[in-house]
Amino acid sequence: MQLHHSKHHATYVNNLNVAEEKYKEALAKGDVTTQVSLQPALKFNGGGHINHTIFWTNLSPNGGGEPKGELMEAIKRDFGSFANFKEKLTAVSVGVQGSGWGWLGYNKDQGRLQIAACANQDPLQGTTGLIPLLGIDVWEHAYYLQYKNVRPDYLKAIWNVINWENVSSRYAASKK
Repeated sequence: MQLHHSKHHATYVNNLNVAEEKYKEALAKGDVTTQVSLQPALKFNGGGHINHTIFWTNLSPNGGGEPKGELMEAIKRDFGSFANFKEKLTAVSVGVQGSGWGWLGYNKDQGRLQIAACANQDPLQGTTGLIPLLGIDVWEHAYYLQYKNVRPDYLKAIWNVINWENVSSRYAASKK
């Protein structure tokens, strides 16, 4: 994860900064063509930064186990049990074709938890409207050095480091 953080995430941040600077210059010049051409770089690198920033806070060496309190009650309400939730999020994450993310999000309009997948670095809230609570990076760079090409093994292990306090805090904040 150190390489993942120091190299991959840093690259998204650096590339986002470059794209934002170019966008600012194009905006000042009234150059709409350049502004439009920068949208993919802003989405990809901005999404990479947003997603990874959430991902790092969702993990803890002291993590794992199960959530408590309000979040656990919502998981039971919306998925039947923690086991069902875990199985469903794992299946959605394994099923991402190519690179992307598995997410637990909060649907503010429905007042319910939802599971979703996003391709590439598409940010959950910006592309689905769901408020991100728990993100699982399923790009190969997240697991290849340790788990090779066996994404299911990575997903089995990631549950041992989920920071449920962070996810619970995000859930509480999302309902405000």
